[in-house]
Parts: sequence; structure tokens; C-alpha cells
Amino acid sequence: MPVLAARISGGPSSEPGLRPLLEGVIARLAAEFLTVPLTTVDRCVVDAWACAEHLGLDVTPEIAERVAREHLLGLVNSAPPSRV
Repeated sequence: MPVLAARISGGPSSEPGLRPLLEGVIARLAAEFLTVPLTTVDRCVVDAWACAEHLGLDVTPEIAERVAREHLLGLVNSAPPSRV
């Protein structure tokens, strides 16, 4: 559980080699979800990785991307319609 402990102290990850793996995922999802702030996309990807790791999965960037994409889809689809 070192990833969760690092999140509490404010760091994005306890593993220094993890951030380069996540950058590509973050860039792809940010390009796909233009209405979502980059910080939200970043946080979603990091959280998806941490949650999967906490569940004991052998996490890959592809798994983190799929989980984060589903979360972001839910976030975007739950927004109330604009009043135009």
C-alpha cells in the first residue's frame, strides 16, 4: 500500500518510474475529454492506477486507461444539460 500512503502526503506516486507510463495515458484521455480540466484527468488516471494496484492487480497503462476512461465518461455524462 505504499501508493496510498504517498497520496496522503501529497505525492502523485511512490514509484518514480510510474509517472512516464502515466503521461501517455493522461495525454490520450485529455485529448478525448476536452471539457474536463487536465488536473481532473491527471488525478483520475493516478487514482485508477492506485485503486487497481490496491486491489492486487498487475496494473498496466492499458488497464489504468480503461478504468479512468469509464470514470471520466460517467463524470461527463452526469453533468446537467446547459440551459441554452
